[in-house]
Amino acid sequence: MIHARDRAAFPARAGIGLRHPHLPAFLAAPQPVAWLEAHSENYLAPGGPRVAALERLRGDYPLSCHGVGLSLGSAQGLDRAHLARLRALYDRLEPELISEHLAWTTLPDGIFLADLLPLPYTREAFEAVAANVDLAQGVLGRRLLVENPSAYVRFAEADWDEAGFLTELTRRTGCGLLLDVNNLYVSAINRGDDPAAPLDRLPLAAVEEIHIAGHARVAIAGGELLIDDHGSAVADPVWSLLAAALARAGPRPVLVEWDTDIPALPVLLAQAERAERYLREASDAAG
Repeated sequence: MIHARDRAAFPARAGIGLRHPHLPAFLAAPQPVAWLEAHSENYLAPGGPRVAALERLRGDYPLSCHGVGLSLGSAQGLDRAHLARLRALYDRLEPELISEHLAWTTLPDGIFLADLLPLPYTREAFEAVAANVDLAQGVLGRRLLVENPSAYVRFAEADWDEAGFLTELTRRTGCGLLLDVNNLYVSAINRGDDPAAPLDRLPLAAVEEIHIAGHARVAIAGGELLIDDHGSAVADPVWSLLAAALARAGPRPVLVEWDTDIPALPVLLAQAERAERYLREASDAAG
């Protein structure tokens, strides 16, 4: 049976990803942030101080758990042992939201690739992803949010664009969406598209969480490539795209991600406060 904590109680406010360097500050005193997100794979051990610390913070902050290793795009199906470990973690923490990427990360024989690789939006790929999402939601007993990936190429074969693929996925499986605005921007610029155009076609009613992050610019032959590295402050065009997304979808929980070159906690909290301002503006506009 699909279940979850009361999603209506999850605040449409700004949160931050909980990173190990900031853990002592959170354990020492309450921090001015509305909610936290944890990377699921960092807490799969059945015990120990890391899990105990997250359990303690779980009593003070609403929680989202974000997986990076389920490999929803894998043609060979999902790793049942990994699903079982995720289920045990989610039963223990009872996060309001859980999410995974629309990507593949594994090869046969258990080979794990340390990257989130995009997949072609073909009917064959769709059937594999839909089956994997159905299985994941059944085993985990919770609605899964699927995140749009960053992309660096355009596949020659496609039966849908990304918005169409995700629309059909939510219809078929009942999953929700995690809208990563930075990924939307990075993918569009890398492919020469309008970053805001998908907002008119994505199933925004299914969006239960939004991510924003920094990206890097890398010089390549003939131009420049944007890399979704989560290693800097959110870029101004991404803030503008966030405002456009909130104007269309209404206020949603917004997470600031920062995973490499992690700054001091006040820097990250300042980014969350800026996101709060965009959320207040969206709320005021919605009346």
